[in-house]
Amino acid sequence: MTNVLWGKTVERPTFRIANAIFLRAVGICFFAAFVSLWVQVDGLIGSHGILPIGNLLDAARSQLSAEQRWAVLPTFFWWSGSDAFLHFLCGAGAAASLAVIIGILPAPSLLLCWGFYLSLSVAGQDFLEFQWDLLLLETGFLALLLAPVRRWRVGAALEGDRFVRVLLVWLLFRLTFSSGFVKLASGDPVWRNLTALTYHYWTQPLPTWTAWPASHHPLWFLKFSCVLLFAIELGAPFLIVMPRRLRLLSVGAMAALQIMIAVTGNYAFFNFLTIALCVLLVDDAAFPAGLRKKAAADSRAASGRWPRLLLVPIAVVLLLMSFVVFSATLRLRLPWPGFVISIARSALPLRSVNTYGLFAVMTTSRPEIVMEGSDDGATWKAYEFRWKPGDLNRRGRFVAPHQPRLDWQMWFAALSSPNEQPWFFPFCLRLLEGDPDVIRLLAKNPFPSSPPRYLRAVLYEYRFTTPEEHRATGAWWTREEKGLYAPVLTREMFERRR
Repeated sequence: MTNVLWGKTVERPTFRIANAIFLRAVGICFFAAFVSLWVQVDGLIGSHGILPIGNLLDAARSQLSAEQRWAVLPTFFWWSGSDAFLHFLCGAGAAASLAVIIGILPAPSLLLCWGFYLSLSVAGQDFLEFQWDLLLLETGFLALLLAPVRRWRVGAALEGDRFVRVLLVWLLFRLTFSSGFVKLASGDPVWRNLTALTYHYWTQPLPTWTAWPASHHPLWFLKFSCVLLFAIELGAPFLIVMPRRLRLLSVGAMAALQIMIAVTGNYAFFNFLTIALCVLLVDDAAFPAGLRKKAAADSRAASGRWPRLLLVPIAVVLLLMSFVVFSATLRLRLPWPGFVISIARSALPLRSVNTYGLFAVMTTSRPEIVMEGSDDGATWKAYEFRWKPGDLNRRGRFVAPHQPRLDWQMWFAALSSPNEQPWFFPFCLRLLEGDPDVIRLLAKNPFPSSPPRYLRAVLYEYRFTTPEEHRATGAWWTREEKGLYAPVLTREMFERRR
């Protein structure tokens, strides 16, 4: 039984190789996040973008004192809200993340990554409030505590602090278990009757081309896949603390789930970051002999750790806060002391202890917004987005780890009214103005010479074609018009509102 559960050795496992790989993987995620945002940041939150940073800062200045501003909106943009500073933070963050990947000055580099991305997340408003943005900030902060603070280089091995490793593994548990729990706790009937995956592949925000055949699997297979999903999300996290082979089984199951999600959908760097957390559970004995030999030769693997007098209080506070937010996810009304609630609330703006849970309620239809412009109000031409469904004959593509954030927001907008999306009408105004920064976020501008006089948003119901329809027409999508999403707009209408 010992051989079955533990393997050939029952010695206390070490995770020196996994720690070093994990830090570099976090650096890769930060690099992808910074570069992805950099190429679209002007159109999203630049001075001529959809939600300019300057408007946010001006509104905050009118309502907050100088002392409150940094506590409510912790961002370096208080120093400058210019486009140049915006590009500086993206570029400097990318450079710092490269240093993390290489292993140079790991702690200072991770501190810069975390601080710069927090600043961009706060300034990004609706465009940077995704769960993986929060997960990157929480993981990045814990990775900062795992990294050596008195050492300039990380090699093939790193002897990280056990307290920090506990926090990181606890984060992986919360992330995975919460994703399964919220699906059942929401009461959504399609999750409970195991038919959710019959909708998921074609209703998710940015399906890949592989989602089309996946959606046409037999019903029994899709239900069985749903059972496996729940088994992994609700069961695998508890194997983390089990004997070695069960722990590695949980790693394989959770990583396989993330790979399958990434194969059929575009979720930015989320899947890779979750797999990076899984790597932390792989002990040194599981790695190839050559890598183990190289790690054993790293004589400085245990040097340069954070002082325990500083690290332990931080770890205790983070652990306590994580219990508070996790209990909220589980809908447990626990009698937390007042000072604990105060600490948790004061730390919320730092976005480094968060709640998680994706797809709590499965969408069972796919409303899609098509933006159209016209010069005469009679002939309408459609704008084409780079990644979201539009042209019926264009199949889904892989875009992760890049996240086209406007395309994503269009998916959310279609599920609600335009008045619930504070960015939607500013986006329409930018199209009517022909703003080049915003136009660059799109794949096709049907008005290259001058912007249209009229703009409308048409709501369609999209669905994958059947195999028979695809063979007959070559189309990947079929759609049915549902009416206008918003009234026909003109520049004059926005001017009157001002």
